[in-house]
Amino acid sequence: MARTTDPSALPASFRLEAGRLSLDPSDPDFFQNPYPVYAALIEASGTAWWDNIGGLAVARHDLVSSILKDRRFGRIVPSDAAGRPDFSQKPDHLRAFYALESHSLLELEPPTHTRLRALLTKAFVSRRIERLAPQIAAIADQLIDEFADHETVDLIAAYASPLPVRVIADLIGLPASASDHLLDWSHRMVAMYTPGRSLDAEHAANRAAEEFAAFLREIVEEKRKRPADDLISALIAAEIEGGKLDRDELISLVVLLLNAGHEATVHQIGNGVKTILEWSSHAGDAPASLFSTEPRAEAAVEETLRFDPPLHLFERYALVPVELPGGVTLARGEKVALLLAAANRDPAAYADPDVFIPRRFLDRSAKTVTSFGGGIHFCIGAPLARLELKIALERLFLRCPDLHLAATTSYRNSWHFHGLETLQVMAGLVDRRPRHSPP
Repeated sequence: MARTTDPSALPASFRLEAGRLSLDPSDPDFFQNPYPVYAALIEASGTAWWDNIGGLAVARHDLVSSILKDRRFGRIVPSDAAGRPDFSQKPDHLRAFYALESHSLLELEPPTHTRLRALLTKAFVSRRIERLAPQIAAIADQLIDEFADHETVDLIAAYASPLPVRVIADLIGLPASASDHLLDWSHRMVAMYTPGRSLDAEHAANRAAEEFAAFLREIVEEKRKRPADDLISALIAAEIEGGKLDRDELISLVVLLLNAGHEATVHQIGNGVKTILEWSSHAGDAPASLFSTEPRAEAAVEETLRFDPPLHLFERYALVPVELPGGVTLARGEKVALLLAAANRDPAAYADPDVFIPRRFLDRSAKTVTSFGGGIHFCIGAPLARLELKIALERLFLRCPDLHLAATTSYRNSWHFHGLETLQVMAGLVDRRPRHSPP
């Protein structure tokens, strides 16, 4: 279905001419609502060289999906046959940060990526994730109990943020008492991925990397002496079985899992609550109605992931010269900026893409969302993220049926990692009879 973008909805910094896009990612009119820009880009052809990013912006669903799976592209241009990056030219004040990044799955290509991902895949098998459901529900109920008497509450701080960090920390094998430190380290490190980051942000990220790595080294040594039923213990076992994993790789994997395993879920819970409350106010249907059956709940969750996902940008690099449909050519080493959220709003893939339709994914022929990436770098924690989102939304709306927005929402100045600053709501009457007990 064709659509035409209203020019007045576009940011003042937006220029799209002759296949070149000029747009400041820190323009508030953009990061508060990037979707008109995505629509204009798709209408123009779906690709444009984005000067501010230094790469080819790709917005079409078909192109984004195909490039994610195309082995002519990689997350890095490897510096050696092992598929590792070359960070030797990074500045000294980021030494600790890039020491972790050099072993991160997101910065590796085969064969090293293949070896490390295979080890992690064992921890994320479906039966292990499904066993977490009662624990996730119990954490959700406990957090709801804590704000039940409040007239208004910031759901980001009180619910969306603490829930996933507690879940992923327990899965990994980290103490719940460390949650505040884990959140702080994660926030500072993730800020490194913000376009136009400041020098202060770089120093803060490096300190966080030092502190996080030192903390994990102590945890790993404790787990060596007293293994438990957690991911760190399983990875330690892999480390000593034929040299499949060394300590630096283990530390980097845990850092990545913690950062990726809660940051995106925090934003998706917040974005999902906002989306459903706005839909409810217009449709006149109770939010809890979306979770009346398992198929409806799964469809609603998938639609929130399509409509307003947390991850908007995923970068890849051409490993060989590539010609894309439409005659666009890329030399080896040139970057593509895959606009995942734009692909999710492509009218060629989804009818009425700018409308939240909770039942959309009841139709099994609906296109797969790009929110978790694709190919060998597809998000390994996607099943856990979907489960957390479903339970978090279901418990919230079932126990707080009168929940509604108490203030205008605004997004953080972090366009590529799209999430709300705060989400002020009035909870109304809270059902004090949860089905689950705190763990």
